[in-house]
Amino acid sequence: MKKNIIAGFAAILLLASCKDDKKVLDSLADYNNSMEQKGYHFGDKLTLPKEVTDDAASISISFGDKETSNLTIDPKFFTLGDNAVTFNIKTKNGETLTQDATINVFAKNPEQKLNYEIVAEYPHNPKNFVQGFQMEGNTIYESDGQNGSSQILKYTLGTTTPLASTKQAQEDFSEGSTIVGDKVYQLTWQSKKGYIYDKNSLKLLKEFPYPNVLGEGWGLTYDGKNLIASDGSKLLYFLDVNDPSKMVKYIAVAGSSQTYDQLNELEYHNGFIYANVWQKPVILKINPATGEVVGTFDFTEISKQNTKGSDDVLNGIAFKGDNMLVTGKNWSKIYEVAIK
Repeated sequence: MKKNIIAGFAAILLLASCKDDKKVLDSLADYNNSMEQKGYHFGDKLTLPKEVTDDAASISISFGDKETSNLTIDPKFFTLGDNAVTFNIKTKNGETLTQDATINVFAKNPEQKLNYEIVAEYPHNPKNFVQGFQMEGNTIYESDGQNGSSQILKYTLGTTTPLASTKQAQEDFSEGSTIVGDKVYQLTWQSKKGYIYDKNSLKLLKEFPYPNVLGEGWGLTYDGKNLIASDGSKLLYFLDVNDPSKMVKYIAVAGSSQTYDQLNELEYHNGFIYANVWQKPVILKINPATGEVVGTFDFTEISKQNTKGSDDVLNGIAFKGDNMLVTGKNWSKIYEVAIK
């Protein structure tokens, strides 16, 4: 009888413990769900519910192979945008509880709505599926995508006749491109390699493999020191211009209330990165030091005039002095806009 009483008492304690653990995890889940849309800023402290802290001997947050017990949004551990984390709670009764969560970190300052005025229009070859787009002097350098017809070409602004062009292999899908001195660098979508051309002739000089962290090639630009590449995620990767297979660093991109991913065609100008968002008539102005989106351009009206299907979307950013040139996939026009 005594053994039965002890066993019954132990079962009651176990049941009570399970209820306490469930209460802790439910409370933590409610808190994280409530904060996911609101988000945090760097320097904010996580104010976990009393039900969690009262029952915890220790709390830590892990990020893959990293872990911290500092419940502050520290840029050493968190990036801008969405962060997949795991909460690890050791309870006072010796249990270990874990719960996965998403912690969103946003920029402190709201994005500025940037205004513009169309000042000129130029012809664009509607056969070109624009992937990379930049201008030097009065010459447009363009990376034209699609398997089987991908190429790099250049032409004088105001015409559509190529001055030079080079075709890619049948299996390549051309993506972003950028000018570096007397060369043009070009990415491919899923071939895991890029190409380097002579700027004058567009003769292929050599190719390079991507760093492993770069899953796909999307956009590409040059800040005067490093190549900057996108892969369709929220991340921008800074690559060694002398050896693009080496990543120097990366930044994550977010605004004051949302994460931006699907970052595509890129352009660096006067200390900022400009990026279009795939399938949206939006161009972002990004601080390259932090990844914060400081401004946005809305090109809805221009896009409406040129987008008839799902593929012929805004995708082309270049600068003509301080004016921006914008175009899109299979568009028949290039627009020059003065930024107000």
